Amino acid sequence: MTGLKQKDGIATERPRSSICALGRSVVLNRMARQGVVLLGLCIPGVASCGGSGSSPGGGGSPAPPSYSQQATLGVQALQLWYSQSSGLYAAPSGWWNAANAMTVLANYSKATGDKQYLSVIANTFSNANKANGTTNFINAYDDDEGWWALAWIDASDLTGTQAYLTMAETIFADIATEWDTTTCGGGVWWQKPNNYKNAIANELFLAVAASLANRTTGSASASYLAWAQKEWAWFKASGMINPQSLVNDGLTSTNPSACANNGQTTWSYNQGVILGGLVELYKANKDPALLPQAQAIASAGIAKLTAHGILVDPAVSGGDAPQFKGVFVRNLVVLYNVSANAQYKTFVDANANSIWTNDQGPKEEFGASWQGPFDSADATRQTSALDVLVAAIELQ
Repeated sequence: MTGLKQKDGIATERPRSSICALGRSVVLNRMARQGVVLLGLCIPGVASCGGSGSSPGGGGSPAPPSYSQQATLGVQALQLWYSQSSGLYAAPSGWWNAANAMTVLANYSKATGDKQYLSVIANTFSNANKANGTTNFINAYDDDEGWWALAWIDASDLTGTQAYLTMAETIFADIATEWDTTTCGGGVWWQKPNNYKNAIANELFLAVAASLANRTTGSASASYLAWAQKEWAWFKASGMINPQSLVNDGLTSTNPSACANNGQTTWSYNQGVILGGLVELYKANKDPALLPQAQAIASAGIAKLTAHGILVDPAVSGGDAPQFKGVFVRNLVVLYNVSANAQYKTFVDANANSIWTNDQGPKEEFGASWQGPFDSADATRQTSALDVLVAAIELQ
């Protein structure tokens, strides 16, 4: 995505009317974070919004904005990195990160009822392939393709646009050609041709197959379900889920007929995508073993990938890792929706509150370390944090 300009063609100043729309507490909170001392002054443009800027008791700090208000501000900040011409986001955010941004916009729209970003999703659908030099969102990486397939499934769920679902089916068909039994007995490759059997590509394949099974009918649905069941049977037996119920990065295939867990990092997103895939498969076939497996992985992630209740990954540098944590939280909500657990809501709220309080930079930009301090801002960090704020809305 070289050549994109940050904040390309987007005004950096929000209209004054948005202040009232988002509430006086948002403005006061923002001023407090910027070190502005409030001494009973009348603030033009704020007093007219009505209501009190302080806590219900009349003193102390202003109440924080609602999760919905926080997400609204965060999405506005995200779109300052969006290029209308390419349908993508400014570097360092890359191709697969843009797919996740589409999912975030779809989930935000669904959670809040705010439909103003449907045109952004449509614009990316129309323009991103040309900008990226691809056709039908297909490239050399099966995991990239899986992210785009899920994004268009989410867009289809939101809008009912058949073209989005058809695109997801087209992408799935390409990934399915990557199924291989000569190495590790099955699974799709991470990179074409024949490079690495790993968790994320296969989790995404599972999630897309099961999602399509639930959104199509007849022989098509049956075929997608067969693929999902085939993928899950292989994945479960592959050894990638370790004895702690965490998913390692992938398999070592030095002996192609006896692959084994490679012991590499248990990234948060590998604990997330599998949750969404198992939930979709459960909806399709009602296998009673699926939800307990998903619950075990979710509980392990919450217990072992956190510090003081806040989700952490071993690294947050580069173009990929800052995206990971939001994927876990997004899919935790998918699991919550079929298997409510108070622990999940407590976890989501704790992370959302920490992002707003401890990991916020200027103009509602969020960093990669949710426990703080704020490091830097880009569209990847922003979408990951927004996954959490949107999740908090969904669980209210």
